[in-house]
Amino acid sequence: MNNYRELKVWQKSMDLVEKVYTLISMFPKEEKYGLISQIQRSSVSIPSNIAEGAGRNSNKEFVHFLGIANGSTNELNTQLILSNRIGYITDKDLEDTNKLITEIEKMNFGLIKKLSQI
Repeated sequence: MNNYRELKVWQKSMDLVEKVYTLISMFPKEEKYGLISQIQRSSVSIPSNIAEGAGRNSNKEFVHFLGIANGSTNELNTQLILSNRIGYITDKDLEDTNKLITEIEKMNFGLIKKLSQI
């Protein structure tokens, strides 16, 4: 079992969730059960799956959950692009958030590679 709180990828993904929640706080109220809900679920899924995988019994299981976290980064990125296209977030906010998402993806893939070699 790994201490997920010490993983930099988990820490960065928690930073991402905070950033995303700040961004969506400005969305129209009518999106509460639509895009806001989807964005919340996909962003929270990233650190949650990293944590769940770290608590599993094998590296193979951990890698599986890291893969799910990577899928959630793509889902979140798509939702943020849509939010930008319909005018809910600025180009700058999208760019800044995408940089953090890309950093998390690279860290996650690096961890997957490392765990797969053990």
